[in-house]
Amino acid sequence: MCTFQFYRGNSSAACSTGMPAVVSCLPGPLFATGSAQKKKQRQQQQSQPRIRLKGGAKAGEGRVEVLKNNEWGTICDDRWNLLSASVVCRELGFGSAKEALTGARMGQGTGPIHLNEVQCLGTEKSLWSCPFKNITQEDCKHTEDAAVRCNIPYMGYENLIRLAGGRTEFEGRVEVKRGSKWGTVCSDGWTTKEAMVVCRQLGLGYSLHAVTETWYWDASNVTEMVLSGVKCAGHELSLNHCQHHGSSLNCRNTGTRFAAGVICSETASDLLLHAPLVQETAYIEDRPLHMLYCAAEENCLSSSARHANWPYGHRRLLRFSSQIHNNGRADFRPKAGRHSWVWHECHRHYHSMDIFTHYDILTPNGTKVAEGHKASFCLEDTECEEDVAKRYECANFGEQGITVGCWDLYRHDIDCQWIDITDVKPGNYILQVVINPNFEVAESDFTNNAMKCNCKYDGHRIWVHSCHIGDALSEEASRRFEQYPGQLNNQIS
Repeated sequence: MCTFQFYRGNSSAACSTGMPAVVSCLPGPLFATGSAQKKKQRQQQQSQPRIRLKGGAKAGEGRVEVLKNNEWGTICDDRWNLLSASVVCRELGFGSAKEALTGARMGQGTGPIHLNEVQCLGTEKSLWSCPFKNITQEDCKHTEDAAVRCNIPYMGYENLIRLAGGRTEFEGRVEVKRGSKWGTVCSDGWTTKEAMVVCRQLGLGYSLHAVTETWYWDASNVTEMVLSGVKCAGHELSLNHCQHHGSSLNCRNTGTRFAAGVICSETASDLLLHAPLVQETAYIEDRPLHMLYCAAEENCLSSSARHANWPYGHRRLLRFSSQIHNNGRADFRPKAGRHSWVWHECHRHYHSMDIFTHYDILTPNGTKVAEGHKASFCLEDTECEEDVAKRYECANFGEQGITVGCWDLYRHDIDCQWIDITDVKPGNYILQVVINPNFEVAESDFTNNAMKCNCKYDGHRIWVHSCHIGDALSEEASRRFEQYPGQLNNQIS
Protein backbone atom coordinates (compact mmCIF):
# COMPACT_ATOMS: atom_id res chain seq x y z
CA MET A 1 0.00 0.00 0.00
CA CYS A 2 3.08 2.21 -0.04
CA THR A 3 4.40 4.19 -3.03
CA PHE A 4 7.30 2.50 -4.84
CA GLN A 5 8.94 2.18 -8.26
CA PHE A 6 9.46 -0.99 -10.29
CA TYR A 7 12.83 -1.56 -12.01
CA ARG A 8 13.71 -4.19 -14.60
CA GLY A 9 15.58 -7.10 -13.14
CA ASN A 10 18.97 -6.34 -14.79
CA SER A 11 18.88 -2.56 -14.49
CA SER A 12 22.15 -1.26 -13.08
CA ALA A 13 20.59 2.09 -12.12
CA ALA A 14 18.14 0.36 -9.84
CA CYS A 15 19.91 0.93 -6.55
CA SER A 16 23.15 2.72 -7.31
CA THR A 17 23.55 4.44 -3.96
CA GLY A 18 21.88 1.94 -1.64
CA MET A 19 21.95 -1.68 -0.51
CA PRO A 20 19.25 -4.38 -0.48
CA ALA A 21 16.84 -3.64 2.37
CA VAL A 22 16.79 -6.13 5.23
CA VAL A 23 14.11 -6.61 7.87
CA SER A 24 14.33 -8.55 11.11
CA CYS A 25 11.07 -9.69 12.69
CA LEU A 26 10.40 -10.70 16.28
CA PRO A 27 7.53 -13.07 17.09
CA GLY A 28 4.86 -11.45 19.27
CA PRO A 29 4.30 -12.74 22.83
CA LEU A 30 1.65 -15.25 21.71
CA PHE A 31 3.87 -16.86 19.09
CA ALA A 32 7.30 -16.97 20.75
CA THR A 33 8.45 -20.57 21.16
CA GLY A 34 12.08 -20.70 22.33
CA SER A 35 12.78 -20.12 26.01
CA ALA A 36 15.43 -17.48 25.21
CA GLN A 37 12.86 -15.48 23.25
CA LYS A 38 10.29 -15.88 26.01
CA LYS A 39 12.83 -14.70 28.58
CA LYS A 40 13.66 -11.68 26.44
CA GLN A 41 9.99 -10.85 26.12
CA ARG A 42 9.33 -11.34 29.81
CA GLN A 43 11.98 -8.73 30.52
CA GLN A 44 10.30 -6.38 28.04
CA GLN A 45 6.97 -6.97 29.75
CA GLN A 46 8.05 -6.37 33.34
CA SER A 47 5.84 -3.31 33.42
CA GLN A 48 2.16 -4.04 32.81
CA PRO A 49 1.04 -3.27 29.23
CA ARG A 50 -1.29 -0.28 28.97
CA ILE A 51 -3.41 -1.76 26.20
CA ARG A 52 -5.36 -5.02 25.73
CA LEU A 53 -7.99 -6.72 23.53
CA LYS A 54 -11.19 -8.12 25.05
CA GLY A 55 -14.11 -10.22 23.85
CA GLY A 56 -12.68 -11.46 20.54
CA ALA A 57 -13.10 -15.08 19.45
CA LYS A 58 -9.68 -15.41 17.77
CA ALA A 59 -6.15 -14.36 18.66
CA GLY A 60 -5.47 -10.76 17.62
CA GLU A 61 -9.03 -9.49 17.64
CA GLY A 62 -11.20 -7.75 20.20
CA ARG A 63 -12.43 -4.53 21.75
CA VAL A 64 -9.52 -2.16 22.44
CA GLU A 65 -9.09 -1.23 26.10
CA VAL A 66 -6.47 1.13 27.54
CA LEU A 67 -5.18 1.67 31.07
CA LYS A 68 -5.39 5.18 32.49
CA ASN A 69 -5.29 6.27 36.15
CA ASN A 70 -5.08 2.59 37.17
CA GLU A 71 -8.44 1.80 35.51
CA TRP A 72 -9.13 0.02 32.22
CA GLY A 73 -11.47 1.77 29.79
CA THR A 74 -12.52 1.75 26.13
CA ILE A 75 -11.91 3.96 23.08
CA CYS A 76 -14.67 5.83 21.25
CA ASP A 77 -14.91 5.01 17.53
CA ASP A 78 -15.01 8.59 16.17
CA ARG A 79 -12.34 8.78 13.41
CA TRP A 80 -11.19 5.23 14.25
CA ASN A 81 -9.37 3.84 11.18
CA LEU A 82 -6.84 1.27 9.95
CA LEU A 83 -3.84 3.48 10.75
CA SER A 84 -4.73 3.73 14.45
CA ALA A 85 -5.80 0.08 14.56
CA SER A 86 -2.42 -0.97 13.09
CA VAL A 87 -0.59 0.86 15.87
CA VAL A 88 -2.64 -1.12 18.42
CA CYS A 89 -1.94 -4.43 16.65
CA ARG A 90 1.82 -3.84 16.43
CA GLU A 91 2.03 -2.69 20.03
CA LEU A 92 0.45 -6.01 21.07
CA GLY A 93 2.89 -8.06 18.97
CA PHE A 94 0.68 -8.81 15.95
CA GLY A 95 0.98 -7.65 12.34
CA SER A 96 -0.80 -4.62 10.91
CA ALA A 97 -4.57 -4.31 11.27
CA LYS A 98 -6.90 -6.19 8.93
CA GLU A 99 -9.99 -4.28 10.09
CA ALA A 100 -10.78 -1.29 12.28
CA LEU A 101 -14.21 -2.06 13.73
CA THR A 102 -16.68 0.54 15.00
CA GLY A 103 -20.04 0.42 16.77
CA ALA A 104 -19.09 -2.07 19.52
CA ARG A 105 -18.75 -4.92 17.01
CA MET A 106 -16.82 -6.89 19.67
CA GLY A 107 -19.36 -6.20 22.42
CA GLN A 108 -19.69 -3.22 24.74
CA GLY A 109 -17.15 -2.46 27.44
CA THR A 110 -17.92 -1.10 30.90
CA GLY A 111 -16.36 1.54 33.06
CA PRO A 112 -14.86 4.73 31.62
CA ILE A 113 -14.36 5.60 27.95
CA HIS A 114 -10.83 7.00 28.05
CA LEU A 115 -10.04 8.25 24.53
CA ASN A 116 -11.85 9.80 21.57
CA GLU A 117 -10.86 10.87 18.03
CA VAL A 118 -7.60 8.93 18.05
CA GLN A 119 -5.65 9.91 14.93
CA CYS A 120 -2.43 7.94 14.48
CA LEU A 121 -0.11 8.37 11.50
CA GLY A 122 0.55 4.64 11.59
CA THR A 123 4.25 4.87 12.42
CA GLU A 124 3.87 5.28 16.20
CA LYS A 125 5.26 2.63 18.55
CA SER A 126 2.33 3.04 20.94
CA LEU A 127 -1.25 4.27 20.80
CA TRP A 128 -0.37 6.69 23.59
CA SER A 129 1.95 8.54 21.18
CA CYS A 130 -0.96 9.35 18.83
CA PRO A 131 -3.01 12.55 19.03
CA PHE A 132 -6.35 11.97 20.78
CA LYS A 133 -9.01 13.85 22.68
CA ASN A 134 -9.93 13.12 26.26
CA ILE A 135 -13.55 12.16 26.53
CA THR A 136 -16.38 14.27 27.86
CA GLN A 137 -19.53 12.59 29.07
CA GLU A 138 -21.80 13.71 26.22
CA ASP A 139 -19.42 12.61 23.46
CA CYS A 140 -19.69 8.85 23.46
CA LYS A 141 -21.50 5.77 24.73
CA HIS A 142 -20.30 2.19 25.00
CA THR A 143 -22.31 1.40 21.85
CA GLU A 144 -19.44 3.20 20.04
CA ASP A 145 -16.57 1.14 21.48
CA ALA A 146 -13.73 0.65 18.97
CA ALA A 147 -12.30 -2.77 18.14
CA VAL A 148 -9.67 -4.32 15.86
CA ARG A 149 -8.89 -7.44 13.86
CA CYS A 150 -5.14 -7.87 13.43
CA ASN A 151 -3.15 -9.86 10.87
CA ILE A 152 -1.47 -12.71 12.72
CA PRO A 153 1.18 -15.23 11.66
CA TYR A 154 -0.20 -18.21 9.75
CA MET A 155 0.36 -21.17 12.09
CA GLY A 156 -1.65 -23.82 10.21
CA TYR A 157 -3.38 -24.98 13.42
CA GLU A 158 -6.73 -25.39 11.65
CA ASN A 159 -5.29 -28.24 9.55
CA LEU A 160 -4.79 -30.39 12.65
CA ILE A 161 -8.47 -30.57 13.58
CA ARG A 162 -11.88 -30.95 11.91
CA LEU A 163 -15.57 -31.42 12.75
CA ALA A 164 -17.50 -34.38 11.33
CA GLY A 165 -21.18 -35.27 11.00
CA GLY A 166 -22.75 -31.90 11.86
CA ARG A 167 -25.65 -30.30 10.01
CA THR A 168 -23.55 -27.15 9.44
CA GLU A 169 -19.82 -26.40 9.43
CA PHE A 170 -20.24 -24.94 12.95
CA GLU A 171 -20.97 -28.25 14.68
CA GLY A 172 -19.84 -31.85 14.79
CA ARG A 173 -17.73 -34.52 16.42
CA VAL A 174 -14.16 -33.33 17.01
CA GLU A 175 -11.46 -35.22 15.07
CA VAL A 176 -7.77 -34.44 15.59
CA LYS A 177 -4.68 -35.37 13.59
CA ARG A 178 -1.96 -37.21 15.54
CA GLY A 179 0.98 -37.89 13.25
CA SER A 180 -0.63 -39.01 9.99
CA LYS A 181 -3.70 -40.49 11.70
CA TRP A 182 -7.08 -38.86 12.39
CA GLY A 183 -8.98 -39.88 15.53
CA THR A 184 -11.62 -38.84 18.07
CA VAL A 185 -11.27 -37.19 21.50
CA CYS A 186 -12.44 -38.65 24.82
CA SER A 187 -15.33 -36.64 26.32
CA ASP A 188 -14.46 -37.25 30.01
CA GLY A 189 -14.20 -33.78 31.53
CA TRP A 190 -15.02 -32.10 28.21
CA THR A 191 -16.28 -28.58 29.04
CA THR A 192 -16.95 -25.16 27.50
CA LYS A 193 -13.25 -24.28 27.96
CA GLU A 194 -12.03 -27.13 25.73
CA ALA A 195 -14.79 -26.40 23.21
CA MET A 196 -13.71 -22.71 23.14
CA VAL A 197 -10.23 -23.78 22.04
CA VAL A 198 -11.63 -26.04 19.29
CA CYS A 199 -13.84 -23.26 17.89
CA ARG A 200 -10.95 -20.77 18.03
CA GLN A 201 -8.57 -23.23 16.33
CA LEU A 202 -11.06 -23.73 13.49
CA GLY A 203 -11.80 -20.00 13.21
CA LEU A 204 -15.50 -20.64 13.93
CA GLY A 205 -16.02 -18.09 16.71
CA TYR A 206 -17.16 -18.97 20.23
CA SER A 207 -18.20 -22.28 21.73
CA LEU A 208 -21.95 -22.49 22.18
CA HIS A 209 -21.99 -26.05 23.60
CA ALA A 210 -19.49 -28.67 24.62
CA VAL A 211 -21.13 -31.97 23.61
CA THR A 212 -20.19 -35.21 25.42
CA GLU A 213 -22.40 -37.69 23.53
CA THR A 214 -22.20 -37.54 19.75
CA TRP A 215 -23.99 -40.65 18.49
CA TYR A 216 -26.26 -38.45 16.32
CA TRP A 217 -23.21 -37.12 14.42
CA ASP A 218 -22.05 -40.57 13.34
CA ALA A 219 -21.17 -39.85 9.72
CA SER A 220 -17.41 -40.35 9.70
CA ASN A 221 -15.38 -43.53 9.20
CA VAL A 222 -12.95 -42.43 11.93
CA THR A 223 -13.55 -44.71 14.93
CA GLU A 224 -10.29 -44.74 16.87
CA MET A 225 -9.81 -42.49 19.90
CA VAL A 226 -6.42 -40.76 19.91
CA LEU A 227 -6.66 -38.11 22.65
CA SER A 228 -7.89 -38.20 26.26
CA GLY A 229 -7.60 -36.15 29.45
CA VAL A 230 -7.79 -32.85 27.59
CA LYS A 231 -7.84 -29.92 30.04
CA CYS A 232 -7.62 -26.35 28.68
CA ALA A 233 -7.43 -22.98 30.39
CA GLY A 234 -9.57 -21.60 27.53
CA HIS A 235 -7.13 -19.13 25.93
CA GLU A 236 -4.96 -21.63 24.00
CA LEU A 237 -4.62 -21.37 20.20
CA SER A 238 -4.70 -25.13 19.63
CA LEU A 239 -5.97 -28.24 21.44
CA ASN A 240 -2.39 -29.57 21.36
CA HIS A 241 -1.36 -26.72 23.68
CA CYS A 242 -3.75 -27.96 26.41
CA GLN A 243 -2.84 -30.58 28.99
CA HIS A 244 -3.67 -34.13 27.85
CA HIS A 245 -2.69 -37.72 28.56
CA GLY A 246 -0.24 -38.03 25.66
CA SER A 247 0.06 -41.43 24.02
CA SER A 248 -1.32 -43.40 26.99
CA LEU A 249 -5.08 -43.11 26.57
CA ASN A 250 -7.30 -43.26 29.63
CA CYS A 251 -11.02 -42.94 28.92
CA ARG A 252 -14.11 -44.37 30.62
CA ASN A 253 -15.96 -44.87 27.33
CA THR A 254 -13.85 -45.23 24.20
CA GLY A 255 -16.80 -45.87 21.88
CA THR A 256 -17.46 -43.24 19.19
CA ARG A 257 -20.81 -42.53 20.82
CA PHE A 258 -18.92 -40.82 23.68
CA ALA A 259 -16.45 -38.89 21.54
CA ALA A 260 -16.31 -35.15 22.22
CA GLY A 261 -18.19 -32.69 20.01
CA VAL A 262 -18.80 -28.96 19.79
CA ILE A 263 -21.33 -26.45 18.52
CA CYS A 264 -19.69 -23.12 17.66
CA SER A 265 -21.26 -19.72 17.06
CA GLU A 266 -20.03 -16.46 15.55
CA THR A 267 -21.55 -14.46 18.42
CA ALA A 268 -21.84 -14.97 22.19
CA SER A 269 -23.33 -13.32 25.25
CA ASP A 270 -21.21 -11.46 27.83
CA LEU A 271 -22.59 -11.13 31.36
CA LEU A 272 -21.47 -8.47 33.77
CA LEU A 273 -22.52 -7.51 37.28
CA HIS A 274 -23.32 -3.86 37.95
CA ALA A 275 -20.84 -3.27 40.80
CA PRO A 276 -22.10 0.09 42.22
CA LEU A 277 -25.54 -1.39 42.99
CA VAL A 278 -24.04 -4.04 45.30
CA GLN A 279 -22.27 -1.28 47.22
CA GLU A 280 -25.40 0.87 47.46
CA THR A 281 -27.77 -1.89 48.62
CA ALA A 282 -25.74 -4.05 51.05
CA TYR A 283 -27.11 -4.40 54.60
CA ILE A 284 -27.50 -6.94 57.40
CA GLU A 285 -30.74 -8.62 58.42
CA ASP A 286 -31.35 -10.98 61.35
CA ARG A 287 -34.04 -13.21 59.89
CA PRO A 288 -36.09 -15.53 62.15
CA LEU A 289 -35.67 -19.21 61.36
CA HIS A 290 -39.44 -19.75 61.01
CA MET A 291 -39.26 -17.56 57.87
CA LEU A 292 -36.39 -19.55 56.35
CA TYR A 293 -37.80 -23.04 55.71
CA CYS A 294 -37.97 -22.42 51.98
CA ALA A 295 -34.43 -21.08 51.84
CA ALA A 296 -33.10 -24.04 53.86
CA GLU A 297 -34.76 -26.44 51.44
CA GLU A 298 -32.88 -24.74 48.58
CA ASN A 299 -29.53 -24.86 50.41
CA CYS A 300 -29.29 -21.08 50.78
CA LEU A 301 -28.03 -21.16 54.37
CA SER A 302 -24.63 -22.17 55.70
CA SER A 303 -24.30 -25.77 56.86
CA SER A 304 -24.43 -24.87 60.58
CA ALA A 305 -28.12 -23.93 60.12
CA ARG A 306 -28.96 -27.65 60.10
CA HIS A 307 -28.02 -27.85 63.80
CA ALA A 308 -30.00 -24.73 64.77
CA ASN A 309 -32.99 -24.97 67.11
CA TRP A 310 -35.71 -24.64 64.42
CA PRO A 311 -38.04 -22.70 64.37
CA TYR A 312 -36.51 -20.59 67.18
CA GLY A 313 -33.60 -18.21 66.77
CA HIS A 314 -32.40 -16.44 63.65
CA ARG A 315 -29.70 -16.34 60.96
CA ARG A 316 -27.67 -13.23 60.18
CA LEU A 317 -27.79 -12.48 56.45
CA LEU A 318 -25.77 -10.04 54.34
CA ARG A 319 -28.27 -8.93 51.70
CA PHE A 320 -27.70 -6.93 48.51
CA SER A 321 -29.20 -6.49 45.06
CA SER A 322 -27.50 -7.79 41.95
CA GLN A 323 -28.13 -6.50 38.47
CA ILE A 324 -26.71 -8.66 35.70
CA HIS A 325 -26.27 -7.06 32.29
CA ASN A 326 -25.78 -8.83 28.95
CA ASN A 327 -23.27 -6.68 27.03
CA GLY A 328 -22.45 -9.31 24.42
CA ARG A 329 -23.74 -9.91 20.90
CA ALA A 330 -26.06 -12.87 21.55
CA ASP A 331 -28.79 -13.58 24.11
CA PHE A 332 -27.77 -15.48 27.25
CA ARG A 333 -29.86 -18.66 27.36
CA PRO A 334 -29.77 -21.40 30.01
CA LYS A 335 -27.91 -24.53 28.98
CA ALA A 336 -30.78 -26.85 29.84
CA GLY A 337 -33.86 -27.02 27.63
CA ARG A 338 -37.32 -26.39 29.11
CA HIS A 339 -38.04 -30.11 29.47
CA SER A 340 -35.38 -30.44 32.19
CA TRP A 341 -36.17 -27.30 34.21
CA VAL A 342 -37.14 -27.94 37.84
CA TRP A 343 -40.33 -26.62 39.40
CA HIS A 344 -39.76 -25.21 42.89
CA GLU A 345 -42.97 -25.32 44.86
CA CYS A 346 -41.54 -23.11 47.58
CA HIS A 347 -40.74 -20.21 45.28
CA ARG A 348 -43.32 -21.17 42.67
CA HIS A 349 -41.25 -20.87 39.53
CA TYR A 350 -39.05 -23.01 37.28
CA HIS A 351 -35.29 -23.03 37.80
CA SER A 352 -33.32 -23.31 34.59
CA MET A 353 -29.71 -23.43 35.87
CA ASP A 354 -28.30 -25.41 38.79
CA ILE A 355 -25.62 -22.87 39.61
CA PHE A 356 -25.70 -19.42 38.12
CA THR A 357 -23.82 -17.36 40.72
CA HIS A 358 -21.47 -17.87 43.65
CA TYR A 359 -21.51 -15.37 46.54
CA ASP A 360 -18.51 -15.61 48.87
CA ILE A 361 -16.95 -13.78 51.80
CA LEU A 362 -13.17 -14.21 51.69
CA THR A 363 -10.40 -13.21 54.06
CA PRO A 364 -7.80 -10.88 52.48
CA ASN A 365 -5.62 -13.92 51.73
CA GLY A 366 -8.43 -15.63 49.83
CA THR A 367 -9.82 -18.13 52.38
CA LYS A 368 -13.59 -18.60 52.17
CA VAL A 369 -15.39 -17.88 55.45
CA ALA A 370 -18.98 -17.83 54.15
CA GLU A 371 -20.74 -18.61 50.91
CA GLY A 372 -24.15 -18.01 49.42
CA HIS A 373 -25.70 -20.86 47.50
CA LYS A 374 -27.66 -18.96 44.90
CA ALA A 375 -28.39 -22.30 43.40
CA SER A 376 -30.93 -21.75 40.70
CA PHE A 377 -31.99 -18.51 39.16
CA CYS A 378 -34.87 -17.74 36.95
CA LEU A 379 -33.43 -15.69 34.09
CA GLU A 380 -35.51 -12.85 32.67
CA ASP A 381 -35.32 -9.33 31.26
CA THR A 382 -36.17 -6.96 34.13
CA GLU A 383 -35.29 -3.78 32.22
CA CYS A 384 -33.71 -2.94 28.85
CA GLU A 385 -31.94 -0.05 27.18
CA GLU A 386 -34.18 2.45 25.37
CA ASP A 387 -34.48 0.81 21.96
CA VAL A 388 -34.43 -2.85 23.09
CA ALA A 389 -37.57 -4.94 23.62
CA LYS A 390 -37.88 -7.45 26.49
CA ARG A 391 -37.93 -11.03 25.32
CA TYR A 392 -37.77 -13.30 28.36
CA GLU A 393 -39.88 -13.62 31.48
CA CYS A 394 -40.30 -16.34 34.09
CA ALA A 395 -44.05 -16.17 34.66
CA ASN A 396 -46.29 -18.87 33.16
CA PHE A 397 -43.45 -21.21 32.19
CA GLY A 398 -42.09 -18.46 29.94
CA GLU A 399 -38.85 -18.64 28.00
CA GLN A 400 -35.82 -17.80 30.16
CA GLY A 401 -32.76 -15.77 29.19
CA ILE A 402 -31.25 -12.28 29.13
CA THR A 403 -31.49 -10.30 25.88
CA VAL A 404 -28.53 -8.28 24.57
CA GLY A 405 -28.89 -4.76 26.00
CA CYS A 406 -31.07 -5.90 28.93
CA TRP A 407 -30.46 -6.79 32.55
CA ASP A 408 -31.86 -9.17 35.12
CA LEU A 409 -32.35 -7.64 38.58
CA TYR A 410 -32.39 -9.73 41.76
CA ARG A 411 -33.61 -7.42 44.49
CA HIS A 412 -32.06 -7.58 47.95
CA ASP A 413 -35.40 -8.63 49.47
CA ILE A 414 -35.93 -11.91 47.56
CA ASP A 415 -35.09 -15.31 49.03
CA CYS A 416 -31.48 -16.50 48.76
CA GLN A 417 -30.23 -13.10 47.58
CA TRP A 418 -27.82 -13.12 50.51
CA ILE A 419 -24.80 -14.62 52.21
CA ASP A 420 -25.39 -16.32 55.56
CA ILE A 421 -22.77 -14.66 57.83
CA THR A 422 -24.05 -16.03 61.17
CA ASP A 423 -20.69 -17.73 61.83
CA VAL A 424 -18.44 -14.91 60.55
CA LYS A 425 -16.31 -13.11 63.14
CA PRO A 426 -15.83 -9.32 63.00
CA GLY A 427 -13.01 -8.22 60.68
CA ASN A 428 -12.03 -7.03 57.22
CA TYR A 429 -13.13 -9.21 54.30
CA ILE A 430 -13.57 -9.33 50.54
CA LEU A 431 -17.08 -9.86 49.15
CA GLN A 432 -16.90 -11.72 45.84
CA VAL A 433 -19.69 -12.46 43.37
CA VAL A 434 -18.97 -14.72 40.38
CA ILE A 435 -21.49 -15.14 37.55
CA ASN A 436 -21.70 -18.34 35.48
CA PRO A 437 -18.86 -19.81 37.61
CA ASN A 438 -18.86 -23.25 35.97
CA PHE A 439 -18.76 -21.81 32.43
CA GLU A 440 -22.03 -23.63 31.77
CA VAL A 441 -23.12 -21.12 29.14
CA ALA A 442 -20.90 -19.69 26.40
CA GLU A 443 -19.68 -16.10 26.80
CA SER A 444 -17.29 -14.04 24.71
CA ASP A 445 -15.35 -13.02 27.83
CA PHE A 446 -15.17 -14.92 31.12
CA THR A 447 -12.52 -12.63 32.65
CA ASN A 448 -15.14 -10.04 33.67
CA ASN A 449 -17.45 -12.47 35.50
CA ALA A 450 -16.14 -11.77 39.02
CA MET A 451 -16.91 -8.70 41.10
CA LYS A 452 -15.07 -7.84 44.33
CA CYS A 453 -15.67 -5.40 47.18
CA ASN A 454 -13.86 -4.58 50.40
CA CYS A 455 -16.03 -4.97 53.47
CA LYS A 456 -15.63 -4.35 57.17
CA TYR A 457 -17.87 -6.15 59.64
CA ASP A 458 -17.88 -5.03 63.30
CA GLY A 459 -20.28 -7.68 64.58
CA HIS A 460 -23.32 -5.38 64.20
CA ARG A 461 -22.96 -3.39 60.98
CA ILE A 462 -21.21 -3.87 57.67
CA TRP A 463 -19.49 -1.37 55.33
CA VAL A 464 -19.13 -2.40 51.69
CA HIS A 465 -16.94 -0.23 49.46
CA SER A 466 -14.51 -0.22 46.48
CA CYS A 467 -16.73 -2.59 44.47
CA HIS A 468 -15.32 -3.29 40.99
CA ILE A 469 -15.31 -5.89 38.22
CA GLY A 470 -12.41 -8.32 38.74
CA ASP A 471 -10.26 -7.18 35.82
CA ALA A 472 -11.19 -3.46 35.77
CA LEU A 473 -8.12 -2.23 37.67
CA SER A 474 -4.38 -2.19 37.00
CA GLU A 475 -2.23 -4.88 38.67
CA GLU A 476 -0.95 -2.27 41.10
CA ALA A 477 -4.45 -1.08 42.07
CA SER A 478 -5.60 -4.72 42.44
CA ARG A 479 -2.68 -5.39 44.80
CA ARG A 480 -3.60 -2.33 46.87
CA PHE A 481 -7.20 -3.57 47.02
CA GLU A 482 -6.14 -7.05 48.23
CA GLN A 483 -3.79 -5.59 50.86
CA TYR A 484 -6.32 -3.04 52.11
CA PRO A 485 -5.83 -2.72 55.89
CA GLY A 486 -9.48 -1.93 56.60
CA GLN A 487 -11.45 1.11 57.70
CA LEU A 488 -9.30 3.00 60.14
CA ASN A 489 -11.39 6.07 60.81
CA ASN A 490 -14.71 4.94 62.23
CA GLN A 491 -13.50 4.29 65.79
CA ILE A 492 -14.28 0.60 65.63
CA SER A 493 -11.54 -1.50 67.15
